[in-house]
Amino acid sequence: MLGRTAQNLFWLSRYIERAENMARLFEVGYRMSLTSRREGGASEHLVSMMQAAEIYDEFQLAHERADVTSVSHFMLFDEKNPSSVRSCLLAARTNARTERTALTSDMWESLNAAWLEFAAINPKSVTGAKLPELLQWVKQLSHQFRGALLGTILRDDGFAFSQAGSFIERADNTARILDMKYYVLLPRSNLIGGDVDIQQWTLILRAASAHRSYRHVYHDRYKAWNIADYLMLRPEMPRSLIFCARFLDQTLASLDAIYGKTGESRAAAAALLAMLESNDMDRIFAYGLHEFLTEFIARNNRVTETLSETYNFY
Repeated sequence: MLGRTAQNLFWLSRYIERAENMARLFEVGYRMSLTSRREGGASEHLVSMMQAAEIYDEFQLAHERADVTSVSHFMLFDEKNPSSVRSCLLAARTNARTERTALTSDMWESLNAAWLEFAAINPKSVTGAKLPELLQWVKQLSHQFRGALLGTILRDDGFAFSQAGSFIERADNTARILDMKYYVLLPRSNLIGGDVDIQQWTLILRAASAHRSYRHVYHDRYKAWNIADYLMLRPEMPRSLIFCARFLDQTLASLDAIYGKTGESRAAAAALLAMLESNDMDRIFAYGLHEFLTEFIARNNRVTETLSETYNFY
């Protein structure tokens, strides 16, 4: 497979996953802002969410104040924000058109229909109850594309590059959603372990669609320690860090088998997985949750860099 084709398939899946993840991340900040009763609290949660996503500096260049209207437009519709849902869907569709013959008709039709429907939305009409509805729709369109991919594409190198993109992006997002706790609670350490703390952890579980499955695993009320463990180290949870890292390691192993070589990208993926398998929550919290997540995100980015070098992305 040409390096450019591999790159386009990899980023196509990343962009679709990122669109969903932006909706999930914004949903956390939005719901936290609704529960805040302190003066300026709503803005604080939205800022914390953007800091975790590393897009707050870009936001500040165009907006003076972080409120629901400005932040929702920036994260959902702003073409100047390369991580907005609109930018991601447009980039995904562009990549798909470039590699049309590498996609199945179901994949193309799912993505193209999603883009046309989203492009027809008037941003000014997305207010009140329509905002959560749109966020849910963005998540559903990602599920539809993923279902089309898993149900119709050949299990060859194109599939492997697509899956690598999805799980690198998903791991990054789960880490950033968890890292929101650092930004939200850092100024007020007295809140850690309190009702506000637990409420915020619960919202993070909901953003990962994990609030119900959590109960099946722990049979207990929501506890910060268990929630962090669930989203980081539980291999049966499909959005957990360790699930993503294991799937990524297996995917890159399949690429090595297809091309008959062992690239540096596999070593980077193995190091990412080892970082999780060699730890438990006692060690992670002792080390520092924020510090651990920051290192994880950096190592996850390193997998992308080495994958690009190994398979000649342009």
